[in-house]
Amino acid sequence: MFEQIARVPGDAILGLIDAFRQDTNPVKVDLGVGVYRNDRGDTPVLESVKLAEARLLEQERTKSYIGSHGDPRYTDAVLSLVLGERSPVLDAHRASATQSPGGTGALRLAADFIKANLPGKSIWLSDPTWPNHLGIFEAAGLDMHRYPYVSADNQLDFEGMISALEQAPEGDVVLLHACCHNPSGFDLDHDQWRQVLALIQRRGLLPLVDFAYQGFGDGLDEDAFGTRLLAESLDEMIITSSCSKNFGIYRERTGCFILIAKNQEQMENVRSQAAITARENYSNPPAHGGAVVAEILGDPELRSRWVAEVDEMRERINGLRRAFVDSLAPFGLSERFAHVAHQRGMFSYTGLSPEQVDRLRDEFAIYMVRSGRANVAGLRREQLDYVARAFAAVCQ
Repeated sequence: MFEQIARVPGDAILGLIDAFRQDTNPVKVDLGVGVYRNDRGDTPVLESVKLAEARLLEQERTKSYIGSHGDPRYTDAVLSLVLGERSPVLDAHRASATQSPGGTGALRLAADFIKANLPGKSIWLSDPTWPNHLGIFEAAGLDMHRYPYVSADNQLDFEGMISALEQAPEGDVVLLHACCHNPSGFDLDHDQWRQVLALIQRRGLLPLVDFAYQGFGDGLDEDAFGTRLLAESLDEMIITSSCSKNFGIYRERTGCFILIAKNQEQMENVRSQAAITARENYSNPPAHGGAVVAEILGDPELRSRWVAEVDEMRERINGLRRAFVDSLAPFGLSERFAHVAHQRGMFSYTGLSPEQVDRLRDEFAIYMVRSGRANVAGLRREQLDYVARAFAAVCQ
């Protein structure tokens, strides 16, 4: 029967990984794969993570199941990190958290939860958005709509976003990026978040906030502004959180599916459904990453060390953004790419065309997604001049 199965194109980003590995050019540059790298080009294990793992190795006494909702130490810690330690939502016992295999797993739980419990409701995604959003929600059988997010001149199209969402039917779900929008790097400011809140209240929409990069924009609490504003102002919302980036534990697949309800009784109702959704997907989540996060956030010394490491990663990325724009000044391109310095997170929508991206790869061994999205965190300072010259060459 397998002879009837056709080959399909591989994932574009995974294909970039293979192409980059096979490239023998000694000056090759990887701006495609979405992982943080230091100035040596490594994705390091954080010192706080190493210390936590050493403790766990010494103290761990069992490898038994941790239940469909996961480790309560982990889920409680993530709820406080996302919503704030003095959150009125937590004080009112309105939030449920389910540990998941990464932020991607949390998104799949959200998709299946919506499909099973909110029949007939569609989901609205930004254009552009993380490509895997499309695959996840399509696989769950949800109807999808798009709202504008980046304009033709490569700027945040907030007016287009609001105009489109004004047409969303009551009860539909709108996916919002909490911070460090992937792939564009354009984030909403505080006033824009307030306008989105007003629209959600006016139209009776359900927000699903994808919170994958907490701490990589402006700070751990600063990046949570929009998420906490919605949580404290609305009766219901969904949040998907990831620890991959800010803890540097990509391969440990550590995420969280958060549901907020009007009161504790309704929270317990939706929580029971979340347990079924998790059970039908993978039964129990992997434990190690969650245990590491719980150990770090539960220990003042480790937490302080981790916060300093997150600050260092964020400052390096934001410094690279400014340095990249400065490196383009001798070529008269600093104004054209000035937006890069103002964007946040690992990614930047450069505004390059697919043909220009192809030239960067073919002529300069600089790899990035054909949409023009670049992983700024993949740059090393020693590469800035080379990359600037390559950008100048393809922009002429």
